[in-house]
Amino acid sequence: MYEDKTLVCRDCGAEFVFTAGEQAFYAERGFQNEPSRCKACRDARKATGGRRDDRPREMYDAVCAECGRPTKIPFIPKNDRPVYCSECFQARR
Repeated sequence: MYEDKTLVCRDCGAEFVFTAGEQAFYAERGFQNEPSRCKACRDARKATGGRRDDRPREMYDAVCAECGRPTKIPFIPKNDRPVYCSECFQARR
């Protein structure tokens, strides 16, 4: 039913193959759009947290509401909501 397709990466312009197996997976998950980036560019984008530039994410100082240790978070803390360090956040999940 599905056949391999050759697509062009929107970031680097390289051609990559969207395999029949990948197409079946996309259909099974209900994804309607084909991938627009090659594997290398997708991995690079994931590594930067989806950011389009190379700037490091700005981090803010906070104190964990659970254990009281200082921690860094990627958003401005508000006084109306508790902030947790990575370990306490994972324990609460």
